[in-house]
Formats: sequence, structure tokens, C-alpha cells
Amino acid sequence: MSLVPSDIAYGDLPGEARRLLDKVAARARGLLGAHLSVERDDGRVTARIMEVEAYGGGFDPGSHAYRGPSARNAAMFGPPLHAYVYRHMGLHTCFNVVVAVDGTPTGVLIRAGEIVEGLEAARARRSAKGRTRSDNDLAAGPARLTVALGITLADVGAPLDGSTGITLTPRPGPEPTIASGPRIGLGKATDFPLRFWIEGDPSVSR
Repeated sequence: MSLVPSDIAYGDLPGEARRLLDKVAARARGLLGAHLSVERDDGRVTARIMEVEAYGGGFDPGSHAYRGPSARNAAMFGPPLHAYVYRHMGLHTCFNVVVAVDGTPTGVLIRAGEIVEGLEAARARRSAKGRTRSDNDLAAGPARLTVALGITLADVGAPLDGSTGITLTPRPGPEPTIASGPRIGLGKATDFPLRFWIEGDPSVSR
């Protein structure tokens, strides 16, 4: 259910909305530097998460859950640390981590990563879908990342504890230097500063 107008600017959000989105943003920032591993028949591939975008339900016109639950976004209303996977414009598969802040439907889009395990499998998967320029590009963008890791729509709702082949491992060290800015490719909530990335990393999407 939408709780703010669809054309609202970030600076005009009510305090309740800002507080909730701040919590989702904090969870998103906490995923930077974490490892996302996917085990498939052709091998295991692991990406170190380098770039994310936070989305927060009825207070966020850019969120798939802004207008309430649907068959497509049902996973966003589920428990934390599960996968929300969707097709963008019918072409590209995108992967989100559900973080479930205060009962609000959430999704943290994993925009980019550095492949740190399973390079050969990642290269083969990406090459089968098109040209790659370097290993830095293997998962530099949400569609590239899902291809490199082998994530598909069949992974919607999957727990990220390894029981179905996808494992999210927390960041092992201190918080890296993080940059932030508006999310990419949205028609609404274009000024919401809810995209975060590890500053200076070559695997960040362009």
C-alpha cells in the first residue's frame, strides 16, 4: 500500500518514512563486502558485493512493493535473508536480498560484484550470453551478476543460508569506504540517495 505520493521528493518525505528508509539503507550498506555464493551443476561462483540499491515498500515510489503485494513481489513481504528475483523489462534477471525492516516489504538490489571464486564458470556463463571485456566486467551490473552467478527466476524466495545453493556470508572485516547517490534507471523517486558502492572499485557498474 502506497503511503506517500508517487512524485514525492526525498527531502519532502515525512519523518517516519525517512527513519524507515534509513534502516533499509543501513542494511544495504551492511551487504557491501559480503560474499554471495551460488552452487550450480557447472560449479560454484562467489562474488564479493560491491554495489547495492535499497528499496522500501509503501514509502518508496521506486519500490516494486509501493502499491502493495502482488504475485510478482510476494517475496519482498517475506522473511529476511531470502531472495527476491525478477525480470526487468522482460529481458534481464535481477537479484535482491530481502532485509525485512519493521515489517515493511524490502529489497536490496545487488547491482555489482567482484568474482572471487569460480572465475572459469563465470566467464563461460557470461561468454555464452555475450561479449565480456575483462574480469572486472563479469558481474558489473545487476543482469551481468545474475548470469555470472547462475541465478534464475527459479530462485525467487530461496533462503540465503546455502540450503538451496545460495549462500550469503557477512562481510569479514570493517566497513569499507562507501559512496552513495541516486538509484539508476528509475522513473520515480529519482532523487532518493539509496544507491551505495565501495568507492573506487573497478567492478562497480557503469
